[in-house]
Amino acid sequence: MKLTTHLVSAPLHTPFVTALRTATHADSLLVELSADGLSGWGEAPQVWKVTGESLAGAQACVEGPLAAALNGLGPDDLTEALRRVQDAAVGNFGAKAAVDVALHDLAARRTGQSLQGFLGSSVTTVRTDVTLSAGNADSLATAAQARIADGFDVLKIKVGTGDGLADFERVQRVRTTVGPEPRIRLDANQGWTARDAVRAIRAMEDAGLDIELVEQPVPAADLDGMAWIVDRVSTPILADESVFGVRDLVAVIRHRAADLVNVKLAKCGGLGPARTLLELARAHGLGTVVGSMMEGPVGVGAAAALVAAYPTTAVSDLDAAWWLAEPSVTGGISYDGADIRLPSANGLDVTGLPV
Repeated sequence: MKLTTHLVSAPLHTPFVTALRTATHADSLLVELSADGLSGWGEAPQVWKVTGESLAGAQACVEGPLAAALNGLGPDDLTEALRRVQDAAVGNFGAKAAVDVALHDLAARRTGQSLQGFLGSSVTTVRTDVTLSAGNADSLATAAQARIADGFDVLKIKVGTGDGLADFERVQRVRTTVGPEPRIRLDANQGWTARDAVRAIRAMEDAGLDIELVEQPVPAADLDGMAWIVDRVSTPILADESVFGVRDLVAVIRHRAADLVNVKLAKCGGLGPARTLLELARAHGLGTVVGSMMEGPVGVGAAAALVAAYPTTAVSDLDAAWWLAEPSVTGGISYDGADIRLPSANGLDVTGLPV
């Protein structure tokens, strides 16, 4: 098997603003794994504020220990290859995810199946929410109307800006603007304290804003704070940055620190670990969402294939590639409003980089 890396930077049609950062491009490392005239693709995004991994570091990991781990293996040695990739380095989950997905994609292509088909599903459409970038009440209301017109009916609002009253007013304005039907979920990106989170969430509950869930209200390591919030509000709490791998999820379960978990390939290391997390969450009664970083069609396509084969309890968070002003690859998934259209054959159906 031959492994090649490609650095890509795809512009966004609209700046993506959260409590942690502002992004105008989706910067990723694409991994191409070739054998017998076929290529499997994987993606490692650069997200300094979440994973702490750089593109340079991911590329060094892929071309160094991960490539070495595949030495002597053929394209049919999928199980052993996946095990070696996870054991080859500490951390570096984005790099591992890229190689893991490329291995799965190549295996699916070799059997003439789509990636979701290889994972055991015939589903070709997966729904997603859409994020409204952090902003003032007027800009959020305008963006919400635009996204509803685009065909989305689950809106995620970025909060946790440090001003609980302003967060409340923003959410209230969006709910008033869009009416009662669209679902609204919040993502604080670790931006609140536990007390501020409870105050804000209770205020929204008392106002009847009908919030579906609140994602990662406090810093990732503050599981006691998360559990304190869970005990004091009715709105479900979703753990995101608190959970990278199995040990993290076990800790969340033991602390009773969340009602749901957001599983992301670039956080956990790929499709193999992600399946384990989803099964563990289900076994312990936690709800599930599959999310993405600021990724293109490769990373989002793999995550959507996972959802097709392992349905989540809430609509997943896979709008990242929708933000691209132009595709970072040729082929792959497409969006039809809130529906992600998955290819029916040839793995992820990515055919290469744009000419």
